[in-house]
Amino acid sequence: MFLPGVGPQRKKLLSKELAIETYGDLLEYYPYKYVDRSKVYRISELTGDMPYVQVVGRILSFETFDMGPRKERVVAHFTDGSAIMDLVWFNGGRYAKQTYKVGTEYLVFGRPSVFNNRLQVQHPDIDDASKIDTTAMGMQPYYNTTEKMKKGGLTSRGMERLTKTLLDKLKDPLPETITPEIIDALHLMGRDQALRTLHYPPDVRQLKKARMRMKFEELFFVQLNILRYASDQRRKYRGAVFNRIGPLFNTFYQYNLPFALTGAQKRVMHEIRRDLCSGRQMNRLLQGDVGSGKTLVALMTMLIAIDNGFQACIMAPTEILAEQHLQTIADFLRGMPIRVELLTGIVKGKRRQQVLDGLLAGDVHILVGTHAIIEDTVQFQRLGMVVIDEQHRFGVAQRAKLWEKAPSGVGKGFLPHVLVMTATPIPRTLAMTLYGDLDVSVIDELPPGRKPIRTTHVFDSRMTTLYDGIRSQIREGRQVYIVFPLIEESEKIDLKNLEQGFEVLRQAFPEFRLSKVHGKMKPKEKEEEMQKFVSGETQILVATTVIEVGVNVPNASVMVILDAQRFGLSQLHQLRGRVGRGADQSFCILVTPFKLSEETRKRIDIMCDTNDGFRIAEADLKLRGPGDLEGTQQSGMAFDLKIADIARDGQLVQMARDEAQKIIDNDPTCQSDRYQLLWKRLRQLRKTNVNWAAIS
Repeated sequence: MFLPGVGPQRKKLLSKELAIETYGDLLEYYPYKYVDRSKVYRISELTGDMPYVQVVGRILSFETFDMGPRKERVVAHFTDGSAIMDLVWFNGGRYAKQTYKVGTEYLVFGRPSVFNNRLQVQHPDIDDASKIDTTAMGMQPYYNTTEKMKKGGLTSRGMERLTKTLLDKLKDPLPETITPEIIDALHLMGRDQALRTLHYPPDVRQLKKARMRMKFEELFFVQLNILRYASDQRRKYRGAVFNRIGPLFNTFYQYNLPFALTGAQKRVMHEIRRDLCSGRQMNRLLQGDVGSGKTLVALMTMLIAIDNGFQACIMAPTEILAEQHLQTIADFLRGMPIRVELLTGIVKGKRRQQVLDGLLAGDVHILVGTHAIIEDTVQFQRLGMVVIDEQHRFGVAQRAKLWEKAPSGVGKGFLPHVLVMTATPIPRTLAMTLYGDLDVSVIDELPPGRKPIRTTHVFDSRMTTLYDGIRSQIREGRQVYIVFPLIEESEKIDLKNLEQGFEVLRQAFPEFRLSKVHGKMKPKEKEEEMQKFVSGETQILVATTVIEVGVNVPNASVMVILDAQRFGLSQLHQLRGRVGRGADQSFCILVTPFKLSEETRKRIDIMCDTNDGFRIAEADLKLRGPGDLEGTQQSGMAFDLKIADIARDGQLVQMARDEAQKIIDNDPTCQSDRYQLLWKRLRQLRKTNVNWAAIS
């Protein structure tokens, strides 16, 4: 089918600028806003502060005003009998004089304003009133276009004409993609009506119904694909049944547990126990703020594996974090007959070989390490439990490589259970989409006795006072982080600022020792500087966000974040989590210039108002969108949903998830006759949307 208005050049333009290759792509290129054109105003009713309006009347005369070399302002005096207003063109006035005739009745559409006490509309849309039925106009769609498209004649009106031409040519109803049962159960608009309504809505009510239908469809197929993939993995890969709570777990629980578990920790342990007894491989995401006790839950889970005759490992993103996990676990297990070993890039030679031999012999019960664990030379005798700390620091392929270290002697098709931990709070709607193949557990309360971090906002004009506060904290024996931004787009400038800032701080605090860390340093150099701070050799750590994940220094009580306006909410919260780990009161100081945008002020206010990571993550999702959140890009799934919005359509995400789960419960492959319609659409989407490959 040939589409009038789209020749070879326009086809190329649409493809290059908007990735529109097919008629389906054009139909799913949705308007970004609508203007109600069902009402025609009288000129006498208009004021200069109204939104878009339309009037019907005649041009009385044209007037041209010289505005310098090759520039002119053309004014048409226009009336509908009730009053007179001006139609104004600063460029294109010559075209207007040639095209529009004095005395002919026109429908004029635009935004009114007042200039020199005269009502005017600049660069109006004008149509021949005799060819327009204003009673049937409804709401006019507006489409996003690029500068190149506008130069090629494809403005918003041009896109509107293309979609109208296409819809007029499509006489038969557009094929349905969702089963009648779902449409009936949720009272959804049919696909054909929804797509036509989205481009040409008769009223707001119909537009809302059409948007809901297409949002649901988009979210439903994302969820269906994720759940189908997860179901496929779980049918393929079974997990060993850990139904024994043995002496190691009981001894630890009775004698070594440093404090009573919180209600949230108990709830999560019940969820994990249910998975471990189910016979299917556990794939669970454990979310919880810094200090909420995730490592303790992970250790208890590993003890269950050891009691059932298996080995366990925990993989961390940095060598320092791996060493801290080793120390924490060793302290927890003091006096118990459990061998815990470390494997990182710095464990070499004879020591490394001893660890590898112990793993293969089954003598090493828990292995703590970095990505060194996934090297081919590392072989376990019976690996049954894998814990991954900070999921977004590891790609999907790295996670899968750990799965491949299946226990030799258990039976074909078994894989280690997987517990993924993150201190980056992820809103539920995003977690369902981002980590859809994982079940989600949340530790949403801190252990008793933890003092909430006090967060304050300071303008950079008050640095002298801030320095005095830092001095008094260090004199009391505390340590301080001072964080500089390092943003990719301005990396060179930021690094220079950090170097200069470090010198300024050395002069400001001559009596103290300082460390400096940023991501561009050599790993060995970075580790050495971090270690100085961890050991207490230096009192101030000047760093970029490289310290966002990993460092645990209970003695550090102050986090100063410079140029805090340049960080996202989740990132600020992660940085704040580096303090508040000891018994002392901790402080986070957000330093900004006085002049801030409204959105930035909102971010800073939220940080000062709450320590709740989930409230902060929800706010960040709404302010910035899912594609910008820390970690979503590394996970392998960028968000380019065409109409749905993960941040604002949480209820629809849940509805889509529920309906998709019902389908998977009935037919895990979606390939039975009953679901052929859904399977056909899934296959189409997998071919046309690159993101589907990342989660399949």
